[in-house]
Amino acid sequence: MSMASTSLPGGTWTLGDLTVTRFGYGAMQLAGPWVMGPPADHDGALAVLREAVELGITHIDTADAYGPHVTNLLIREALHPYPASLHIVTKVGANRDQQGGWPPARDPESLRRSVHENLENLGLDVLGLVNLRLGNAEGPQPGSVAEAFETLVELQQQGLIRHLGLSNATPEQVAEAQTIAPIVCVQNMYNLAHRQDDKLIDALADQGIAYVPFFPLGGFSPLQSSVLSTVAARLEAAPMSVALAWLLQRSPNILLIPGTSSTTHLRENIAGAGLSVSNDDLAELDKIGR
Repeated sequence: MSMASTSLPGGTWTLGDLTVTRFGYGAMQLAGPWVMGPPADHDGALAVLREAVELGITHIDTADAYGPHVTNLLIREALHPYPASLHIVTKVGANRDQQGGWPPARDPESLRRSVHENLENLGLDVLGLVNLRLGNAEGPQPGSVAEAFETLVELQQQGLIRHLGLSNATPEQVAEAQTIAPIVCVQNMYNLAHRQDDKLIDALADQGIAYVPFFPLGGFSPLQSSVLSTVAARLEAAPMSVALAWLLQRSPNILLIPGTSSTTHLRENIAGAGLSVSNDDLAELDKIGR
């Protein structure tokens, strides 16, 4: 699989020793409805993955729980053998149940099994970056990460994982994990309307650690959406485009992983993230989550 040398919005960031484009791709939407089962359009899913790589994206986010196993197998089918510059980031710490829930799976045995399943389904000998998924569907929850994170450190020492990160984590859990081993990223819910991690983002930036927001348009109130829509109309752009562009301009350590099952939408996301938002518009947007 070859990769085009296309310039993407935001340039690049280094996760440990892995250089990735700040504009990445999240594979979750490639699975079936509610992230369960296969996609309705198998060939279309493969086309999106191949298009992402052709457009120059070098950061694909996934998890073996998506499907489960579906997105990882699609990634392998579409892109293996992988270009040397492509880095696949996965998550462990949650399974799927028959009702479509996400029950925690952070005991040592479950984590070891999940890492090996990711390796097998992706067709890799080493996972470049593994995020430990914490909390639950409601968001981050307090509690020690020591046992789970130490299990991943052991697997890292065995050569099965290159770098570690956290997902759905509190600032206290980030700090605790860093007393055990280095991390290269934190992946949490964050957007214009949900600014709870502002201080964490700035602290991580000072340490050279990436922050990867998910749900870039999640949880907006009607009033907040109105403000976003007003700015978007002034820029003659879609609200999603403005939200992505704002994230890229918010801090240099923010990496984007918007998902889609459409090649057209993928290109629209890239173009949108490259919007130039003026200081006046940024100031207006900044009021949304305050």
